[in-house]
Amino acid sequence: MAITGSMDVGISARRRGMIWLLSAAALGIFAPAHSATAAPPEQPIAQDGHLQRAVSYLAVHAARWSPENKCFSCHNNGDAARALLAAGNHGLRFQANALHETLSWLSRPSQWEHNQGDDAASDKQLAAIQFAAALSAACDAGVIKDRRALGDAAQLVAGFQLPDGSWQVGASGAVGGPTTYGPALATAVSRRVLLHADPTRFARAIGNADRWLRGVDARTVLDCAAVYGALRGEGDDAAQSQCRRCLAVITDGQSASGGWGPYANSAAEPFDTAVVLLALLADQEPGRHAALIQLGHRFLLNTQLADGSWPETTRPPGAESYAQRISTTAWATLALLKSQK
Repeated sequence: MAITGSMDVGISARRRGMIWLLSAAALGIFAPAHSATAAPPEQPIAQDGHLQRAVSYLAVHAARWSPENKCFSCHNNGDAARALLAAGNHGLRFQANALHETLSWLSRPSQWEHNQGDDAASDKQLAAIQFAAALSAACDAGVIKDRRALGDAAQLVAGFQLPDGSWQVGASGAVGGPTTYGPALATAVSRRVLLHADPTRFARAIGNADRWLRGVDARTVLDCAAVYGALRGEGDDAAQSQCRRCLAVITDGQSASGGWGPYANSAAEPFDTAVVLLALLADQEPGRHAALIQLGHRFLLNTQLADGSWPETTRPPGAESYAQRISTTAWATLALLKSQK
């Protein structure tokens, strides 16, 4: 599939955000310099060819969704955009206009609830979380300078929080996935958005999420990874106890192939593996998980398809879903990018 657009720009690993040239005038983009950080030797380094194919695939599908469907997809313009923003910071190449329309959309959270498309197939809560996470990444990269938009997005996300402190995305009791997240992953991602937006303004919502994460009885590998990733830096006894329990589930759940499925005895899936790797790599001492990370990393490299995507993780497995393939590929790309830090 050919990449369309007017310009192919390479990004130095020492610059952030310069690929969005076509959006600069409208969004006030700037590109602050920063130094690249070499990965510790115990962390496996993703092969550039795998990442470049993934980024090229995501760039095509992030750019084409809106003009073809007259709406914005939480998978294409949310998860995929977030992965592309991270890729830009790592010096990977993709079309300069791939995120032009997406960045304009992300910068206007007040319009998210009025997105065009099939209402029956839309989950406004999941869309708000995915768009807000992508907007947070854009602000972090410096390609959207006005952080008031992030505050508005965080307020929208906070409005979906339940009294117990969680965000319940997907059917109750169902295993989360790329298009449903599940409560643990939805809560972890939403909490991160609120922390990045304004930890003081959203202190109450963040505190409620923290209490829920410490007390939730996470049993699936996916839920344990989400909880571990959210709490791994917290020093209180409740957080540390929860992290030890979740890490045990993660350790026991790694399959012979090196990846993880939703349960300890499930076949490995790219999405679950990516979420686990992101949690382990975000640990303050990722070197202590070197063996787990290396095998999981290899699983992702081995399961990537020729076009740069990953087979969609579906519940139950083996189904076909364009949306789930986009989100699965975005999460796998983020995991491989994280291993390069």
